[in-house]
Amino acid sequence: MPQNVILQGPAPWGFRLSGGIDFNQPLIITRITPGSKASAANLCPGDVIIAIDGLGTENMTHNDAQERIKAAAHQLCLKIERAGTKLWSPQVSEDGKAHPFKINLEAEPQDMNYFEHRHNIRPKPFIVSGRSSDPPPNSVPQSDVYRMLHANQEEPSQPRQSGSFKVLQNLVSEEDGRPVGTRSVKAPVTKIPTAMPGAQKVPLCDKCGNGILGTVVKARDKYRHPECFVCSDCNLNLKQKGYFFVEGQLYCEAHARARMRPPEGYEAVTVYPKC
Repeated sequence: MPQNVILQGPAPWGFRLSGGIDFNQPLIITRITPGSKASAANLCPGDVIIAIDGLGTENMTHNDAQERIKAAAHQLCLKIERAGTKLWSPQVSEDGKAHPFKINLEAEPQDMNYFEHRHNIRPKPFIVSGRSSDPPPNSVPQSDVYRMLHANQEEPSQPRQSGSFKVLQNLVSEEDGRPVGTRSVKAPVTKIPTAMPGAQKVPLCDKCGNGILGTVVKARDKYRHPECFVCSDCNLNLKQKGYFFVEGQLYCEAHARARMRPPEGYEAVTVYPKC
């Protein structure tokens, strides 16, 4: 039954709309904001809007309905249709009268004659034809393939082996020391690559052991990188500071003096080579 609802402005009204002639659906309220004007007017989700400010919505698109609602500044008049709900509960009769506080929850008997076909009323086990293990009657002709399959099932068969497996098995089962057709295999040996003839040999650093490309520092018969030309104790770079060999190691003057202790009564004197 249609109802007239009046919302006092201004907006927002507090409801969401869906549908329209462009959606082939009626205009329906889908959401009500709690505490809004629509909620105070007792609008509910599912209400169908059949008129907005006296104008019918049967030929109104969704956008037209929105514009019509926005145009209502002080008052919005909606004509809605709400689907009625009816509650049914089976009554309990006492002394021929329905009891107001009792309901009957017992299932009502159904009329089985209402159905035209009553399949499998009494369940029976399903039997699939053609799955019986009994041999076919002699009257049915048996093909050669049928006889071969049944003969293979009756006779115990050995496990199948591939041709490659049989060959390997025969080779391994030979009584001679090594199976026929096999040979001994040695582990591969990595060959050290030899230098190309005429190629220049790269010097190796005496400190880090890596090859030296570019600037080479030579001290006696030892080669070093410029950054490896340091004291063995303090790692001081010995470039333009002088270096000293003590037991085959490079040292600065201070640590070389500390390692070369003269006998008691003698004083260590540094002697520089003549250039």
